[in-house]
Amino acid sequence: MTVLHTVLFQLKPDATPEEAKTFCDYFYSLKKSCLHPKTMAPYIISLKGGKDNSPESDLTHGFVLEFNTVEDRDYYVFTDPAHDAFLGSIEDMVVKFTVVDFTEGVY
Repeated sequence: MTVLHTVLFQLKPDATPEEAKTFCDYFYSLKKSCLHPKTMAPYIISLKGGKDNSPESDLTHGFVLEFNTVEDRDYYVFTDPAHDAFLGSIEDMVVKFTVVDFTEGVY
């Protein structure tokens, strides 16, 4: 069963629309730049996201990534150099973030 990796961000209040777009474009690029360590092929099954439109939240952007296995998700989170580079590039832009991972139908 696939694993869904949900990441919600709050960008800094003074982030310009251009900075937010660059942030989102970089996040979306991970779908192609994150390569499986054995196959060297992209391994993120799907990646969806966008600007938050909820009146109940101070978060600004959300993304949902789908992985084939827990092992793929763990590689992404703990080891993938493309993901690590992304994390290093956003430190000054992100106020906070939260992550929720789940397997659909597992309660």
